[in-house]
Amino acid sequence: MKKMARSTDKLISLGTDSIGLAPPRFRTNILESLGELGRELAGFLKRRNGFYAFESALHVFPACQKKGIMDLETWNDPGLWRGHFGDMASGIVFFAEGIFGDQFGIKGREIVRFEAETGLAEPVADSLEGWAGLILKDYRYQTGYPLAHKWQEVHGALPVGQRLVAITPFVLGGDFDVSNLFVLDAVKAMRYHGDFALQIRNAPNGTKIKFEIGD
Repeated sequence: MKKMARSTDKLISLGTDSIGLAPPRFRTNILESLGELGRELAGFLKRRNGFYAFESALHVFPACQKKGIMDLETWNDPGLWRGHFGDMASGIVFFAEGIFGDQFGIKGREIVRFEAETGLAEPVADSLEGWAGLILKDYRYQTGYPLAHKWQEVHGALPVGQRLVAITPFVLGGDFDVSNLFVLDAVKAMRYHGDFALQIRNAPNGTKIKFEIGD
């Protein structure tokens, strides 16, 4: 009887070559405090140290940095972008992202999906294998692949380190269309999303929302 391929194996097979150093050198103890999920993620990155998949719609961060490449430890630095979300990103170690900046991270014993526009976190799996299975089964929604594909058909390949941002946020009724998208550095995009998420958090109907992209 043929052994069924694991979802993590399949996801890795669909990705690019490692974008980080191989073998990875973990610069901090960021994963050691995460228990079993941290060990699973470390093992995953030892097999493929960060990659892009689904035409760059999915970005998995590597465990160590090459020049010009964002790594896991830097991405989770409290001073980079997390503070723009107030306490909404607290207690989560982020390891991957979709095309619109929605994050996947480890929180306690769960893997969560963190919505960039709202800062809301939803449990989606209790293992890396379960997370990979979810991505494979529902990659169109989880990664934003359809719009990533359409945008790149028009504008060309998305540059490394860039994500797509809605001109009119989706949560405010913005269209899921290429005409409602612009490209932005991933760090600036998350800072923008965080500032926006704090404005709409518990905001009553009719509140005026200010859109502003800072440095």
